[in-house]
Amino acid sequence: MVLRSCFFVTRSADDVFASWFQALEKRHLAKLSFQEVRRGVQALSSLYVERRGRVGRGALDAAGKRAAFAFFFGPLHFLLVREIVRGLKAEVPQGSGILDLGCGTGVSGAAWALNAGTALKVTGVDSHPWALQECRWTYQQLGIRGATRAADLGTIEIPSKTAVIAAFTINELAPHTRDRVRRAFLNAARTGPLLAIEPIARRLTSWFDEWARDCVAMGGREDEWRFPAVLPDSLALMDRAAGLDHRTLTARSLWLPNRP
Repeated sequence: MVLRSCFFVTRSADDVFASWFQALEKRHLAKLSFQEVRRGVQALSSLYVERRGRVGRGALDAAGKRAAFAFFFGPLHFLLVREIVRGLKAEVPQGSGILDLGCGTGVSGAAWALNAGTALKVTGVDSHPWALQECRWTYQQLGIRGATRAADLGTIEIPSKTAVIAAFTINELAPHTRDRVRRAFLNAARTGPLLAIEPIARRLTSWFDEWARDCVAMGGREDEWRFPAVLPDSLALMDRAAGLDHRTLTARSLWLPNRP
């Protein structure tokens, strides 16, 4: 008689990422050529770095750009956010959910939720129908208990006892909307933690210093991050083909733990 031990196998974080990325690659490269997606990556890179005032109007207006946003920038942001929340030891209080403002394809809230190690509910908020559709797919693929909501961030109300993340979102807002979101952020800190992530280049985020002063004054912290990245082969190939270099992932963050 052969005795077999019975056990449950828990997938590692890297296994979860690899499985999701394979599904992502199949989903977005099925109908587009490598060259079409590469052009989308280059177009988005130019749009976000050189012509930021046109981001809202042209970021997702073509299939190649949408594929680039999901297949290329999505995994990069997932890996970056995952390392930041690990570095901060960013806990989500028991009984809280995560609100992902300007969720895009949902990767930022998902990365935080998976790292928290609990069955959190994540709510992704965005104004773009395609982004919300893609966000729902991301949650499903990663096993996230999630929901989406179409909303203008200028009118968003942050529920109490909610952890909030805004990754590469605040910089895209109009100045008056950004001011309103800042006030909502600081008020929400009474009942839940807040995490904002933006590019490290200061010329792209002139407003950041004011936010940082408020955050630090309330007991939070400002950080700059640089992480070595081991990218999947096809992602690394796309990175080189587009003339980019993401062997190191960088960002700035504001972290404000729950301050009753």
